[in-house]
Amino acid sequence: MPQIFFEGTVFSGQGRGKKFVELPWFKRQVEEKLGFSPYPGTLNLFLTGKNVENRRLLEVSGGLTVKPQTGYYSGIMFSARIDGLDCGVVIPIMPNYPNDVLEVIAPIYLREKLKLVDGSLPAVTVTVNV
Repeated sequence: MPQIFFEGTVFSGQGRGKKFVELPWFKRQVEEKLGFSPYPGTLNLFLTGKNVENRRLLEVSGGLTVKPQTGYYSGIMFSARIDGLDCGVVIPIMPNYPNDVLEVIAPIYLREKLKLVDGSLPAVTVTVNV
């Protein structure tokens, strides 16, 4: 399957990813579609240059649809890897969501496992579902 590569700068979010990942309907979809139970939180990556363009490519590449519960927005999920670890990428489909942010989910706490801090530049390989 085709892959898209990203490099982004780790930054601390506002904690909304944690609340979203803990929603039972979202957690179930990650388990069914990506094959793991997500750690309660996301790894936020700030993208620049070619990485922003690549994120736009993801939005139109036919990922796995996140079907929301009433009152929430939908999204797209992709299988991915970060430093050799299985993970996923989620793109929320909602008004005014920044196009220079990549949300990474995993079955483990990535910051701790990969010793990431704000400013780290991890590489993520996303598998495109065609």
